[in-house]
Amino acid sequence: MIILDYRLKRNSDFEKIFSVGKRSFSKSMTVLYMPSKDLKIGYSVSKKHGNAVTRNRIKRLLRAAVRQEVGKIVGNYHIVLVPKKREEYSYNVFLSDLKNILARENLLGDNK
Repeated sequence: MIILDYRLKRNSDFEKIFSVGKRSFSKSMTVLYMPSKDLKIGYSVSKKHGNAVTRNRIKRLLRAAVRQEVGKIVGNYHIVLVPKKREEYSYNVFLSDLKNILARENLLGDNK
């Protein structure tokens, strides 16, 4: 069951977040976010990560990690996840780093 209601799609939204959004870093990713009227999440995986198959796999791993945590996010934000270049990408690493970033930035509710 995939929920697509919270996808960030428009290029103008991405550009706005990259220019004025707040950044938070971890070993495996950078998370950019800014308050908005609804919760939307996007993924930015550049060509430096590899070919289309590799980039799509990274996006699938990120989406799976977000799916675990999206219900715990309190408030409405536009969020963009940007993975860092690595030799190997892991769902568990993405999930733990996402949890840490969201908790550090006070985006999670009390129902952790």
